[in-house]
Order: sequence, then C-alpha cells, then structure tokens
Amino acid sequence: MISRNQQLFERAQVHIPGGVNSPVRAFRSVGGTPRFFVEGTGARVTDADGTIYIDYVGSWGPLILGHAHPAVIAAVRDAAVRGLSFGAPTESEVELADLLCELLPSLEMVRLVSSGTEATMSAIRLARGHTGRDLLIKFEGCYHGHSDSLLVKAGSGMLTLGNPSSAGVPADIAKHTMVLDYNDVPGLEAAFAEHGSKIAAVIVEPVAGNMNLIAPKAAFLQALREQCDRHGAVLIFDEVMSGFRVDAQGAQGIYGIAPDLTTLGKVIGGGMPVGAFGGRREIMARISPLGPVYQAGTLSGNPVAVAAGLATLRLVRAAGFYERLAQRTRQLTDGLLAVARKHGVPFSAQAMGGMFGLYFRSECPENYAEAMACDQQAFKRFFHGMLDAGHYFAPSAFEAGFVSAAHGEDDVAATVAAADGVFKVW
Repeated sequence: MISRNQQLFERAQVHIPGGVNSPVRAFRSVGGTPRFFVEGTGARVTDADGTIYIDYVGSWGPLILGHAHPAVIAAVRDAAVRGLSFGAPTESEVELADLLCELLPSLEMVRLVSSGTEATMSAIRLARGHTGRDLLIKFEGCYHGHSDSLLVKAGSGMLTLGNPSSAGVPADIAKHTMVLDYNDVPGLEAAFAEHGSKIAAVIVEPVAGNMNLIAPKAAFLQALREQCDRHGAVLIFDEVMSGFRVDAQGAQGIYGIAPDLTTLGKVIGGGMPVGAFGGRREIMARISPLGPVYQAGTLSGNPVAVAAGLATLRLVRAAGFYERLAQRTRQLTDGLLAVARKHGVPFSAQAMGGMFGLYFRSECPENYAEAMACDQQAFKRFFHGMLDAGHYFAPSAFEAGFVSAAHGEDDVAATVAAADGVFKVW
C-alpha cells in the first residue's frame, strides 16, 4: 500500500515545483519521500501516516519553545480575533521593536519585515545607500536568503569577484559581490587591502548554520570589525538563525562584537513569518520615510505574527532559560559522540546554545571546504536510520539542527539510544 506521505508527495508534484515550497524539504540530498506533517506538540511532530517523531528541525529554528506552546498559541488566537491585518501601525509592533532594542544593545532602531530574506536584502541596500559604495563581501557557505546579490559563489581566485550560483542572477549583479572563505583572516585583510575603498558592507553569519553549524574563530569576528572600521564599511551580522538561538543576545553577545546592522528572523516570530533589520541610528535613519533608501511591505509588522514573536521572546527571557537549553543540546551532542566512538564511526559534533552540528568526519569543520569533506553517504545512512526509529533530523548534511525547551532529558536519551542502534549495524 502506498503511504499517505507518498500519495501527498505525488499529488504535490503536479502543481508545486518538485512537490515542495522550499528546496531542502524535497529529500533530494538524502533520498526517499518527504514527510508531510499534520501536527506538532512540544518536541514531537506527527506525519500524514500517523507516525510520531522527536523533532530536531523545529521549523528550521524558530520553535525554541517547541511546537504549539500554549502561551504562543493563545497570543496568536487573541490577536487573530481582533483582525488578521491592517496595513497600518499597531501597538504590538512598537512593543516588539522596543523589546528587540532592549535585548540587543547594538540595535538603536529597527524595521520589521516578513522574512529573513527580506531583512538581509534590505540591510544590504541600506548599507550601500549609506556608504555610496557597491561592493559586498560575503563568505562561502553562508546563506543569507535568495536575493540576487547573495546567490553568488566564489570566483576563480581568492580576490576575484563572484559568479552567479543560480540561474536568473545577472552577472552584472554578481560582480558586485566578493566571496571569501569563512574564518580566513588573511584572506579578509587582503580583500580590504585591495578593494577597501569600494566595499560597502560585509555580511556574515556570526555563527554559521547553513553549511552545518560552523563556529567562528574569535579573531575572525574581531578582524571583521576592525577592517570595517578602518575602511568605512558597514558590518552586517546575519543573526536570522543565531539570534536568540545561541544566547539571549545572539552571537554578538557571546563574542562581544557589535555589528553596525543586524538581521533577524525565525525566533523573533515564534513560528510565524517575522523578520527585522536594525542597528545604528545614523544608518537606520537613511531608510524611508526618513531617508532616501526605499523599503516597504504590506504585511510588515503583521499583528498576528508579531503576537507570536512577543510571546516567544518574553518566555525566553526567563532566568536560566539559555543555560538549560544549552545543557540539553550538549546532552544530545555528547551522547551521539559517545555512541559513534563506541562503534568506531568517524564522527564529530558541537553545540552552541540551542543549535548543534553533526559531522561525519573526525574533527568539526571550520569552513565550507571542510564541511563539504564530510562523508555524505554516511549522513544519509544515519538520517534514514534515525527517521525509521522515529527521530527527525534535517534532511541534509549541511544544515544545523535545533533543540527546543520542550525536549526533555528522556527525549534526548531516546535519541541517543536510537543512534546507538543505528551505529551498531554500521
């Protein structure tokens, strides 16, 4: 009998490209049939066949409190009955802006949008408008959304300008983006030495999560700040993923580096579509209607989405929240490391706050090339073994995983025990 998941996937492919509305959901890199979820509660999700999984994707990071947290659901319900959208200011969006600026000291002003892609796209335009320059630096393996300036791969040499990494991106746009290696201080310094007067901004995931979890070297983030200051460029921290995930003040709080602009998403929406960008007042004052850099959005600051974000952020401020979250995440990575070593499987793992990375190589990678050197076939075996045992990880070897406050000690212990069984028959 064909499973309900398979039936839905076949139906979806008729009118949805690839059967999915975001590429990584298609299981292309691991093979098999995507799971169509119908319900989520706490740390668990249920698919269309009624199979229950312990979830380590969490909607790719936003669900730091777990699925369907009662306080978040109540806030959404209360907001929805008052109206779904107004296209006009509301008090709740002012409250969210106030709270974000309170929680992140680098934010003096903030603009709400509807997605992380929109936030990064707007921040880059703002940086270019503020500096009057065109050139952008990004880093290989960091993902900042699917706007044209950011779908760029490295050129043939370290200091060459970028090439489009997607069809439909004009070469004339890609040439304004330079792609460097993550954690490479000499490469960064060389780029600024040659092009410093042309560089409008540097955008970086201060904790990378889109080539799996890659931790920054402290010297790398410090060099970013120093080079931007020396050459008058804008430093943009893309904390769409790491913001309020790794710490109460994001990666910038952990490493003590204040960016000029920060982009946010995921956790600040609590599972609803909310993004934001903000930073220094003198830069943010360049955004319309105050300044000449245009940005707009009909659903920006949507009251229902903002209600979910406010409820989430208020709960994560509780004393000890991040300490407990980090401890549970380390329980997972330490446990998986232990059972992999017991069975002689080349494996490494690391955790930061509620994010984690799993790598089928002996040491944790520090950049894109090392992440790509992980054993992808081994990951596929692990993924499907864990899926069959009822544990849902990201269907890609190059995505970070997420633990929520809803994951209990028993949940993680069950996952480690399942991994022991998978590695035992490796």
